[in-house]
Amino acid sequence: MCGIVGLYLKNDELQSRIGELFTPMLNCMSDRGPDSAGLAIYRDEAPSGSIKITVRQLDPEAEWTTLTQALANRFDETSINEHGSYAVITVHGEEKEILSFIESGFPNIRVMSAGRKIEIFKEAGRPQQISEQFEFHKLHGTHAIGHTRMATESAVTTDGSHPFSTGMDLCLVHNGSLSNYFALREDLERHDIEFCTENDSEVAAGFLTWRLREGDSLNEALEAALQALDGFYTFAIGTANGFAVLRDRIACKPAVLVETDDYVAMASEYRSLADLPGIQHAKQWEPEPGIVYTWGKD
Repeated sequence: MCGIVGLYLKNDELQSRIGELFTPMLNCMSDRGPDSAGLAIYRDEAPSGSIKITVRQLDPEAEWTTLTQALANRFDETSINEHGSYAVITVHGEEKEILSFIESGFPNIRVMSAGRKIEIFKEAGRPQQISEQFEFHKLHGTHAIGHTRMATESAVTTDGSHPFSTGMDLCLVHNGSLSNYFALREDLERHDIEFCTENDSEVAAGFLTWRLREGDSLNEALEAALQALDGFYTFAIGTANGFAVLRDRIACKPAVLVETDDYVAMASEYRSLADLPGIQHAKQWEPEPGIVYTWGKD
């Protein structure tokens, strides 16, 4: 049992308040997932020719100076925003070259996400403590995806926490379990999809990355997931310009969607949505089994 939440803003005037609106949604899911929490936020698009990378120090006492200087010496334009053991780095250059430079030269630094807009922050611990640690309530942005985890089949670790990002600006959070993920993982690795954990949710994210690389739209990739992924799941997915929700064809994992002229929001339970502005006038429904719901430019 886990808790997932998502918020996609249709009204640009609310972007400065997304953290204020989203944080109570995430914290409300603490009893569904008390072991860890995380979010992916989409904001502050990187300049043309640059990418934005979220990284985490595996040694919490380490400083960012060495990495910052190395990047500045190797690439023309580099900036870094530090968030404790996390940092968001914007670098002018090609994705593969930048990621290879970090991963090969800095083994104690873990890449959490890469893209033009995405930033990911997640940790083991109580969701409210993590929200306060990263000051989620102060965030601005266009949309956000979040997860609270109850680790029933694996150790409680930051790496095993959600969201999972396996491609540029793509992230996924998952409530449920997949039964065929091991074989699917092996197949995806043959298509050069890389994985950092043993979590089945990362495999689901990797499948979507592969389909998007093959030219699928987000909707087409999720339709393909219905055919390829065996198990029980509710997914919330974020891309640079879009937001999606998908439940498997049995749909035993809960989900609620609400929509107004200002936003679309989803959660595992309605109580996470109850304090959103204008909720009393929102369209409210339970997403149908096996139906892809998408919003945004994708």
